[in-house]
Amino acid sequence: MFAGMRRYGQIADILVKHGFGIAVGELFPGLPHRLLSRGPDGREKGYSVYERIRCAIEELGPTYIKFGQIMSTRRELFPPEMIAELLRLQDQVPPLLFSEIRVILDESLPGWEEKFEYIDPLPVAAASLSQVHRGILSDGTVVAVKIQRPGIGEVIETDLLILTSLAERIERVFPDLRVFNPTGIVRDFSVQIRKELDFTRDGKNAERIRNNMSSIKGIRVPRIFWEVSSRRVLTMEFIDGVRIDDTESIRRMGLDSKDISEKGFAAYLNQIMVDGFFHGDPHPGNLLVMENGDLAFLDFGICMLLRPDRREIFIRLVHGLVTADVDISLQAFSDLGFSIPDEEQELFRDDLYLLLMDYSDYEVSQYDFSKVIIELSEMLRKYQVRVPGEFMRLMKVLGMVTEIALLLDPSFVFNRRVRPYLEEIMQEQYFSPDAIKKEIRTGISSLQALLRIPDQVNLALRRVGEGKIRVDIVADDIRRLQETIDRSTDRMTITLLISSIVIGSSLLIIASDTTIRYCGYIAFTGYAIAVIVGIYIISRAIRMARNSLHRRR
Repeated sequence: MFAGMRRYGQIADILVKHGFGIAVGELFPGLPHRLLSRGPDGREKGYSVYERIRCAIEELGPTYIKFGQIMSTRRELFPPEMIAELLRLQDQVPPLLFSEIRVILDESLPGWEEKFEYIDPLPVAAASLSQVHRGILSDGTVVAVKIQRPGIGEVIETDLLILTSLAERIERVFPDLRVFNPTGIVRDFSVQIRKELDFTRDGKNAERIRNNMSSIKGIRVPRIFWEVSSRRVLTMEFIDGVRIDDTESIRRMGLDSKDISEKGFAAYLNQIMVDGFFHGDPHPGNLLVMENGDLAFLDFGICMLLRPDRREIFIRLVHGLVTADVDISLQAFSDLGFSIPDEEQELFRDDLYLLLMDYSDYEVSQYDFSKVIIELSEMLRKYQVRVPGEFMRLMKVLGMVTEIALLLDPSFVFNRRVRPYLEEIMQEQYFSPDAIKKEIRTGISSLQALLRIPDQVNLALRRVGEGKIRVDIVADDIRRLQETIDRSTDRMTITLLISSIVIGSSLLIIASDTTIRYCGYIAFTGYAIAVIVGIYIISRAIRMARNSLHRRR
């Protein structure tokens, strides 16, 4: 409790120091006025409000830096100037002495000294949650050992409690901000950062992406050594390379940066749109180019999962945006759960139509998808649309990958590269064996429903005969009822016949790779028969409707 109160005081002091005393005073009206009257630090005179927000976040520590980095994906919530500052947040801190961090090794890996021949006391990288040391296992394998900072879990838990309290207080004090759902944002962030503290999950993510990427040439994901790993220590294969944004070093190694660009972009498209599980933090420090030209992925603390149904919707949305198809885009927005106020839906449709139409006349080489996303984000913010967090995180990943691709290959065009890929994926989705099996299951369910109709009709007639249902009918009603039943029975019989032909033909297509000859020809003959009979049923129904209308006249 005392630690929490002390932390509250530190946060208030930092915010006041950076010129946010008025906001602190409204959130905490009991604080003395003298504590709130201090202006921005002298070094920040002339800084914009967004620059001061960034400086305050960096001073508040790792929890708030991580929170700010995640908020940098929410372009629909904040103005572009603030997003630009949040993107500048640095998650770098001075490294701890090895004598301080070996406490975690002793607690998490008892007897670790027998399994390691050597661990370099100087870290190769240091961040707010952990630092990485180069090591050698007893069998001579060179590894990277990621070790969590002592006490960081307790610090983050305290900060999460304070963040939750602040979000609740903001919603009470500033009701207009409830539309942005501060408590929901903090709740999602709490789940995410707790996952990052579990290095076991980090390792499992790495293994999953390693398996998914195993068939793609030139992509490397480090192997995990579970026998020397735990919740707070992760030991993995050491990968040596240069940052992907170090174009000068890439050229010195004699590598083609355009090839690296293509390789990385294709890998991310495959992760997002095929696997549905992707590396969610593609900043240049997590992507290394090896001397042999392979691209290595590092740090899997942030990975994102897209269910197959959500993935299919997202693919449709991106396809709608890059082809400037308003109807597809709007339907995808709706399917993703975008919450647009009823009274503003038509205005939103108009603005989206204008946005996409502005880009529809561009040549492919002129089309800038990143600008579409920025303008779309500003439009969402204008209408205060509640957007699923996964959507904006996806957009951020695509944006970061596109920026890296452009850095390596200035001739890279997102639209030209992604459109054929999307069309190929969509074609595979609609005509894959799984899709056909799904349609067959749907057809069988429909047939079962149709087969239940006679029983339901008989049950209803039996109840009428038993007097359980009272109806008043006349002779004409009986005649029309009989005609209706006869027509329905005929149509149901023909419909069952067509459905059986379609299902049988589909099964033949699936079996076309077997030893049965001419399966494909038989299947397409069946489809042709079904189409002809279907046209006959439709024409007959139209003719009967016209005759019925003529009789009524």
